[in-house]
Formats: sequence, structure tokens, C-alpha cells
Amino acid sequence: MGVVASAGAGLNAIQRGATILQLRAPNLTAREVEREANALVPKASVPVVVSSRCDVALATGAAGVNLPERDISVADARTLMGQRLVGRSVHSIESAVTAEREGADYVIFGPVWPSPSHADQKSHGIGALADVARAVRIPVLAIGGVTSERADECAKAGAAGYAAITLFR
Repeated sequence: MGVVASAGAGLNAIQRGATILQLRAPNLTAREVEREANALVPKASVPVVVSSRCDVALATGAAGVNLPERDISVADARTLMGQRLVGRSVHSIESAVTAEREGADYVIFGPVWPSPSHADQKSHGIGALADVARAVRIPVLAIGGVTSERADECAKAGAAGYAAITLFR
């Protein structure tokens, strides 16, 4: 999953191999996120999920939404989103299990390794990723410090894939 802040970055991430995109632009207004999603969704050859904005995802025809832990519940998002994708970013086994129980299609777990984009968060390590992957039946994506060299390590730990910001720039 390529985590991008703009339509241009999303199209570039697809060229670099991203198979799904998360439009994550926390510093933009809802209207600005909508503008970026409207520019990205129709041109993207892969599914696009919008971070934290069910309204924008629905309005722009995005494939779904990815919710941070501090956001609305997965159950409430599922009510709004219907059959579209609903993912949750998590930092613990408990949060992953709750997300699955509430109807999440996937979870993004991390940071697995130290990450410049989340420098204030303590990394959990590959063992914690493996624990989360064993605890749920839905796909788990690793995030945080993932490099092309570490992707195999994530897969061996049970991750279905990975999400990255820097890797897809």
C-alpha cells in the first residue's frame, strides 16, 4: 500500500509498484482532500482508500477508508461505507482484534521499525507484527520503516503486505 498525500504522488506510487493507495493528508482540509481524491480515484489503476474521511471516500467514489485508532469505530464506518473497504491502523493486538470484530477488512500495524514519518512513536518490532498476524484472520499490513529489503521479513512474520510512505516516493 502506497501512503500518499496527493494525486500526483499516488500516480507515481502506482508506477513504483503500489497495488493499493491510501490518500493520507492530515494537514489538508476536507475540501482539499476531496480535490486530491477526485484527481486520483478516476486515474488510478489500483484501489484508493481515503484516510479518516468516510464522507470524502463516498463522495469521490474511492474504494474505501482507512481509520486511525482515534477515529470513529470500524462498526460505524462499516454502516456508512457498506461493502467498500474499511481498514484500521492499529498499534496493539487488542486494537487489531477489536477492529476485526467490528468488521474491518484489514489492519495496518506499526510502526514495526523506527520511521521518520512517525518519529515520536516507539517501534514495536517484527515479533509484535507476527503476534498481531496470528491474532486475527483479516490481512495485516506492516508499516513503519519498511524497506524493500524488509518486505520479505514482514511476509515471514505473517503480514499480508506492507504500507509505506518513503518506499513509494
